[in-house]
Amino acid sequence: FCPGCQALQPPAPRPDLFRLMDCDRSFRIDERQLQRRFRSLQRAVHPDRFGQRPPKEQYYSEQHSSLINKAYQTLLNPLSRGLYLLELSGVELAQETDCDADSAFLMEIMEINEKLAELKNDDNLEEIETLIKVKQEELTREVTASFERDDLQEAKKLLAKMKYFANLEDKLKAKKVPS
Repeated sequence: FCPGCQALQPPAPRPDLFRLMDCDRSFRIDERQLQRRFRSLQRAVHPDRFGQRPPKEQYYSEQHSSLINKAYQTLLNPLSRGLYLLELSGVELAQETDCDADSAFLMEIMEINEKLAELKNDDNLEEIETLIKVKQEELTREVTASFERDDLQEAKKLLAKMKYFANLEDKLKAKKVPS
């Protein structure tokens, strides 16, 4: 907001999402604090509050609201938060093809994919869902530790593995939705 006239101003071109959401630039975040900040910012700039304002301010309000949603979703999710931290640190993200994941890991992913493809009933669905959840939690702990050691290359490798499990989660969700 303009300090003089209190008119809403345009968002910065490439804002630091951590700063926007009043969080430390760290992999470990306080989700409740993040949620409080999200709600507070949305209350201040939500487009519903700018219906009677000039079109330019309405437009800026939509931009801010969208940016706040993006920041919240990015920082709330461990995978996107980790990838964003790597991006801020100038670390090139691995492409799917040059992922140097070990063969045992890739075999594990293939086995889970096969189980998903062969799913017949909901019992196995819960089993696979639990397996994926446990693996994601384990990887999140490892990523947290690697960021705290400032080992960005290790974090990059672990985040690549998290991406595989995120893809499995998406496939699992698609299986759950009745066609």
